[in-house]
Amino acid sequence: MKLGRMNHIGVATPDLDAAIAHYRDVMGATDITEPFVLESQQVRVCFVNTPGENGTAGTQVELLQPTTPDSAVGKWLEKNPLGGQHHICYEVPDILEAKAWFEGQGKRVLGEPRIGAHGTLIFFVHPKDMGGQLTEIMETPKEAH
Repeated sequence: MKLGRMNHIGVATPDLDAAIAHYRDVMGATDITEPFVLESQQVRVCFVNTPGENGTAGTQVELLQPTTPDSAVGKWLEKNPLGGQHHICYEVPDILEAKAWFEGQGKRVLGEPRIGAHGTLIFFVHPKDMGGQLTEIMETPKEAH
């Protein structure tokens, strides 16, 4: 297994609409996806697309607002009420191979691979096993090849 492209940084927010306005009006973002609810994660989510260079795609900022206070993001916001960086996400070509590799390293994989906000398989690795950073591993979307 080797490090893949950084796909996105997840940012939890108590108010998705206010966060969108911040990225648009303060940060100058011009490409923000329409928000949608990801029921499996109990979040309302959208992506801020940052510009790439030389024809490459920029890293996305995934904005996350919990739809219920007892969701994982809701519990995180309880401890961090202003919001902030929640996780970082890297791409891998094969999610099952990556899961086996992390588990073989003794890392705690949080649950089985499941469909994430990009419509591709993901899993998370416990922050205590990743230098304090909740880490999402995502199978590279097939259209990105």
